[in-house]
Amino acid sequence: MIREFRCDFHVHTCLSPCADLDLYPRAIVAMSLAKRLDIIAICDHNASENVPYVMKAAETTGLTVFAGMEITSSEEVHILALFDTVENLCTLQDLVYRHLPGENDEAYFGCQAIVNDHDEVEGLSDRLLIGSTELPLQRIVDEIHAQNGIAIAAHIDRESFSILGQLGFIPENIPLDALEISSRTGIAQARRLYPELAGFAFIESSDSHVIGDIGKGITRAFLKEPTTNELKMAFQKKEGRYILE
Repeated sequence: MIREFRCDFHVHTCLSPCADLDLYPRAIVAMSLAKRLDIIAICDHNASENVPYVMKAAETTGLTVFAGMEITSSEEVHILALFDTVENLCTLQDLVYRHLPGENDEAYFGCQAIVNDHDEVEGLSDRLLIGSTELPLQRIVDEIHAQNGIAIAAHIDRESFSILGQLGFIPENIPLDALEISSRTGIAQARRLYPELAGFAFIESSDSHVIGDIGKGITRAFLKEPTTNELKMAFQKKEGRYILE
């Protein structure tokens, strides 16, 4: 039976240097449940170490956690990658790390904490997660799809780090699955602002960098089950699946 799932597909953890340190796994799960969310996706900047811990913390709670990442392309475009499993995400992570130069300056960019599902600090990442990879946009989207993932252009209504802000348009050869709208704009207004993008599915997410912002922007997806395959069907309006706008 197809039913509604309340989703926030863009949630950061304390691994992202620009996010608050109180975004640890159990706190994220607790806040997601308090906001009556059914599905979230953990999407830290160019990193995924906290994803399995959030998934573990969510076990038995009824909350589905997609394995995700927010990747910065060489063009400085943010792309969300969503997967059902950590295994597929890890394959992409290996590629990203091979093409992510630099080391983090904690005093300047912020702490990058790896925290387990018991809220214990496992370590700190010394990679420059806030930086851009050397991977072009086309390569990133192709690699996401090669691992059976979903590729979404992040916060297209923002000037910084969005595909429209950086490129000014969406190249026809980039097979994006959907476009993300920030909560400050919302899907309804975005449809009016971007009539030329009528052929794309839109989602709305929080892009939460503080705990209270989780669920600030949500996507109402009508699916049979909480999987990325069902979500892709909703983007394509197949067999009764859809995104409520």
